[in-house]
Amino acid sequence: MLKRTKELYRNSFEGLSRDVWLLSAVMLINRSGAMVLPFLSIYMTESLGFTMAEAGYVVTCWGAGSVLGVYLGGILTDRIGYYQTQMWSLVLTGLMFFVIVHVHDLWLLCGTMFLLTTIADTFRPANIAAVAVYSKPENRTRSISLIRMAINMGYAIGPAVGGFIVAAVGYYWLFWIDGFTCLFAALFFWLMLEQKEEKIGAPEGKEAAALPANALSPYRDKPYLLFIFLNILMAIAFLQIISATPVYFRQEVLMPEWQIGGIFAMNGLIIVALEMPMVYVLEKRFKLMQLVVIGTILIGLSYLVFNIWGPYLWVAIFSILLITFGEILHMPFANAFAMARSVPSNRGQYMALFSMSYSIAHIAGPFLGMQVAENFGFTTMWYLMVGSCALATIGFWWIKRQQDQRQENLEPEAKVSLDTTVPETKDKPVDKAIIEIKD
Repeated sequence: MLKRTKELYRNSFEGLSRDVWLLSAVMLINRSGAMVLPFLSIYMTESLGFTMAEAGYVVTCWGAGSVLGVYLGGILTDRIGYYQTQMWSLVLTGLMFFVIVHVHDLWLLCGTMFLLTTIADTFRPANIAAVAVYSKPENRTRSISLIRMAINMGYAIGPAVGGFIVAAVGYYWLFWIDGFTCLFAALFFWLMLEQKEEKIGAPEGKEAAALPANALSPYRDKPYLLFIFLNILMAIAFLQIISATPVYFRQEVLMPEWQIGGIFAMNGLIIVALEMPMVYVLEKRFKLMQLVVIGTILIGLSYLVFNIWGPYLWVAIFSILLITFGEILHMPFANAFAMARSVPSNRGQYMALFSMSYSIAHIAGPFLGMQVAENFGFTTMWYLMVGSCALATIGFWWIKRQQDQRQENLEPEAKVSLDTTVPETKDKPVDKAIIEIKD
């Protein structure tokens, strides 16, 4: 048994490029300093004296800046490249954290948060595009999972350390540490990762003739737009984990900050330990949308348990376990589905739109969650999040059924184009296969 487990872990990491490992190291450094976000709502309500509704305004501005950031990031990635976009995003984000720690006025904080996340989230589409450059097509889902593993390892370190820092010296140093880790990540990125060229101009000749009309713009790809809308519904619920959930843990479950940091660290550690081998096994046996559906169901159940059993510590732990496994099943496979629909010439815009789904949820989710919790109570808010996940689940299932029906009508040699499991053959990578889809 031990030998089989060891072999599973080895196989799940085998074949990933050195550059993908280095890119993961950049994310680990950056996210290890991500101590502010899990405590942002608590910082504003307890340290700055904001109401829950006012804290919701600030987090909503965080999300609004994220929408603009990923939109600009997609454009910058396609025009100046993934490398420069990531580099300057890290540097300028680090400097912004040194500024925001001194901002205490509500509306000034809203504006500063908007600017901070606009700069920070130009990084996201560029980072996903970099994964496509640095990895082989058959390894992309696992490469995405490796990046996520680094992010979650950082999130396991950051909130845990952050909780003890808050208890020892207060919130002030969280912002400074987050800023310095951004700058250190930028330095590591510049020293260790080589810029590689990828065709980013418009396709020409035979390549252009082979592309369907919607391949030139994600905004003309109707199935993809539906997928994005459904992902927003899921993300509105999921992102309560960084807004309403910490406040619920503090006010209703009566957990101290160090305990809240520890429970979020558990989320990251589980993902670090299990996501890569789970992705390695599941991608061979299931289609992407099947796993996206199951993950969305688990995320919805993670909130339903609060209304079933109440505000107890064991319920909080069980909820985090459910949302953790929901995240493992949903996030990497939804990301791979989005990447599979793009080609090099429009990958930045495709991935920007995917990232934008989370940014839009950052606007709607915290505002909606905090407002409903303050005016109608947490019970109503949790039911609302469960309903959002239920609608998303139905929609994702419909997309899966549509794929299955279209696949049955395709010639056998064309089925790889619509079967959005990750291809294992080098003769038909995702980029070339996906252009055969006629939506």
